[in-house]
Amino acid sequence: MEFHHLLEKIVQDGFTHAKWLNTLSFMENAGARKISKCEHPVLVTQIQLKHAAEEHRHAYYLKKQIGKINPELCKTYESQELLAPVATRQYLHSLDIKACRYLQEAFQLNKEDLKYAAYLFVTYAIEVRADDLYPVYQDVLTKVSSKIMVKSIILEEEGHLEEMINQLNDFSADWKKHADHVLTIEKELHEQWMNAITEEVAQLNYA
Repeated sequence: MEFHHLLEKIVQDGFTHAKWLNTLSFMENAGARKISKCEHPVLVTQIQLKHAAEEHRHAYYLKKQIGKINPELCKTYESQELLAPVATRQYLHSLDIKACRYLQEAFQLNKEDLKYAAYLFVTYAIEVRADDLYPVYQDVLTKVSSKIMVKSIILEEEGHLEEMINQLNDFSADWKKHADHVLTIEKELHEQWMNAITEEVAQLNYA
């Protein structure tokens, strides 16, 4: 199912839409936690702190939007409150593991440097995806005159992507070659995630 069409189906049903918002919130929170986990014990940059804080804020913002549908829905990240919970939990985790494996081979890094490289390349891949995902979602929300909006997230994610590119330029002159490899890994995992959500939404709509 094409992504725009999938979102149109999701926003038609309040509970499904709440689960989608909660799923995005879970992803943003997981991303924030991964950024924090990648921090050096002492050499923490201001930009890393900014990214972690903003991803946490996105998680909170998305969770808060659920209240516009029904404040009693999706209060936690338990499996029954997420769309395709298994694929959702595996997506970022698998991307992190596979990207680390590739980056270790490509750069032969020590533990702390590998964590920093993973922060750069994995966050870059996620920001590229966010730059694609959130505008389509906002288009669908606008089309159905929803009270829910993600415009503020779109603006911040665009800023994040620019900041990641600046950091990657400092990290390696040929970063684009390696980033393309990580993007290929992310694309496959994203497709698996979307397929799992599509399958679940189809069952909900035709049950």
